[in-house]
Amino acid sequence: MTSTPTASNQNLYYTRVFNKLVSSFKFLCVIIGFTLFTGCKSSKLSKTITKSISTEFYDNQFTGIMIYDPETKDTVYKHQAEKYFTPASNTKIVTLFSALTLLKDSIPAFYYHASNDTLQLRGIGDPSFLHPYFKDSTALQMAKDYKHVSILRNTFTDDKFGPGWAWEDYDTYFSPERSSFPMYGNVVSISNTNKLEVSPNYFKDSVFQKTGKISRLYNQNIFFYDTTSTRAREIPIVVDSLTTQNLWSDLLPGKVSFSHQPFNSTPEIAYSIPSDSLYKRMMHLSDNFLAEQMLVLASSTITDTLNTTFLRNYILEHHLHDLKQKPRWVDGSGLSRYNLFSPLSFVQILNKLYTTIPRERLFHFFPAGGQSGTLKNSYAGQTEPYIYAKSGSVGNNYSLSGFLLTASGKTLIFSFMNNHYTTPTSEVKKHMQNIFEYLRDTY
Repeated sequence: MTSTPTASNQNLYYTRVFNKLVSSFKFLCVIIGFTLFTGCKSSKLSKTITKSISTEFYDNQFTGIMIYDPETKDTVYKHQAEKYFTPASNTKIVTLFSALTLLKDSIPAFYYHASNDTLQLRGIGDPSFLHPYFKDSTALQMAKDYKHVSILRNTFTDDKFGPGWAWEDYDTYFSPERSSFPMYGNVVSISNTNKLEVSPNYFKDSVFQKTGKISRLYNQNIFFYDTTSTRAREIPIVVDSLTTQNLWSDLLPGKVSFSHQPFNSTPEIAYSIPSDSLYKRMMHLSDNFLAEQMLVLASSTITDTLNTTFLRNYILEHHLHDLKQKPRWVDGSGLSRYNLFSPLSFVQILNKLYTTIPRERLFHFFPAGGQSGTLKNSYAGQTEPYIYAKSGSVGNNYSLSGFLLTASGKTLIFSFMNNHYTTPTSEVKKHMQNIFEYLRDTY
């Protein structure tokens, strides 16, 4: 027999139903309120930034902005984010991504095979060997233990300069030649503090008093230096087989020969410096030589031929295939104006790094606003850095891409690109900083 519900049971039931409805209604109100508040906040932010870039200052330049919240996966703001821009040294972000993807914790220095009293060596692009900063001597120390040292001719198939590099930069510090077995950073270092000092010493008799504008003859290792100046200078050397052979012979007289023969048997790989030290210096100083050689190194992990075009295509096809705008990527440093990237592409690449590399390690690679690297004198925080980013600058173009920390504890990923302006770059930075500080304080 089924019992009939009492009046008190019915009242209790309806009370529970009512309370549930009230709770659901309150929750719905909270959600609606939060959505309205967030929507209003986002709308205000968007209007404020749009107003900033709608001023007369931006009329005669091309501007692209992408700001992304990796936590909520929301686009905070975008303006022409899918257009292509000249990235300059923002290109080094993609180079960093490639190196982090393919290289190990230590930099591969060279291939080698030892047999009795003979050591065979073949370079694979390591820029740290006898570099003015890194001063790595792994190859030299190993070679000293053998009677005969055979340097095998390289399989480097790139040109010594990248596509679209300015030819007149051949004697400037930021444009060393690319090669398979760099030595001394592929530059001659000259200083005149107390007396004229030249490194490597091999070139000492090739340095003359400067009488004109150039620092080196176009295709010869004849250098010119202002002997009245105390400022240290680095001048790129011409890297050819004869110069390389002479530099090695100067280090190990009577021991070194060069050969086109392959290894006698399967070679081993020697490693030099910690990879992160190379990445940090490349990013902080925006070092073009290190960036270019990093792509050469990375190419050695996927092919026997050292070829950066193959490497770039490999990265785009296998690791950046999901970019919404396929970049035109022609070098590792960003020296070339042939490079074309969109702000959205940079944000996508930075987000890949942010989600795969521990935050402390990742931020270590990027210059900190007001504190380090190329941002030491820009975008300073109130007490701590709020910008960790890579700048890119080439005549009439300036871009900045990286990470912005807000006062509320959020991390935003951004790319702010400016092309073809005629105003001073310092003014462009000031206008960008106003937007960055607004984001920091309100998001």
